[in-house]
Amino acid sequence: MSDIDLGLAGRVVIVAGAGGGGIGTAVTRLIARAGATVIAVSRGRENLATHVEPLAAEGLPVIPHAADASTDEGVESIVDRARTADGELHGLVNIAGGAAPATWMPATRVTRADWRALFAQNLETMFFLSQAVAAELRERSRPGSIVSLSSISGMNTAPYHIAYGTAKAALVAATRTLAVELAQTGIRVNAVAPGVTATPASTAYVGDDQERDRTAIAMGRRGTPAEQAGPILFLLSDLSSYITGQTLLVDGGLNLKWTHLGSDHTSLFLENEDFRAAITR
Repeated sequence: MSDIDLGLAGRVVIVAGAGGGGIGTAVTRLIARAGATVIAVSRGRENLATHVEPLAAEGLPVIPHAADASTDEGVESIVDRARTADGELHGLVNIAGGAAPATWMPATRVTRADWRALFAQNLETMFFLSQAVAAELRERSRPGSIVSLSSISGMNTAPYHIAYGTAKAALVAATRTLAVELAQTGIRVNAVAPGVTATPASTAYVGDDQERDRTAIAMGRRGTPAEQAGPILFLLSDLSSYITGQTLLVDGGLNLKWTHLGSDHTSLFLENEDFRAAITR
């Protein structure tokens, strides 16, 4: 296996959303181990100190960078930092996004502010950072690869989470269109759509129930951040040099057994009855 070249040595990759201790942190580690210099971006300096700086302390080529990727100023600072890093800019991984427990609710209760906030967090951040990185690659006449995080909620229905699911579905559509527009410049654009994954963020509303996991997921268990990082690395690397505009569903077969909705059409993963009652009220 040691003679397989991923094409990342000497290249620079930006990971937006690297500091959460979940998928972003796992993919930062994996990309750095593959030989790329990683600009590891997080809004919170504490998150960088906790999850990213230890990677740099291990000797991995990881550069922590505090910036808000949802703002023009943040995007500019991220690209500026990539310009000064050793190596040629090659890639972007858009992990930044997500949804707080309070965003779960019936579609009839979603406000315009709720809708806009989730679209800003999960679609606009991905699009405008991708736009900036693609422009920088084109300016340098460089090929590259952009990989963004969608969700199984964007590939199927998302009961009581309609704004998040729709934003993640829109991310898939944006990925396909960007892929067409950028194809002849050598820039590939793809996405990964995780199923239920054991991350620090998911523990807020997904309990630990192995019997439920065996019932709902074909592989019988939730995924790990490292298992999402691997497919992201593949799409980022030269191993996927003829793939663009695709969204890879990485869910352990959850979509094959679409049985995780209860009789009230809420997710069986929501074991907290008070939370279930609150979002359906």
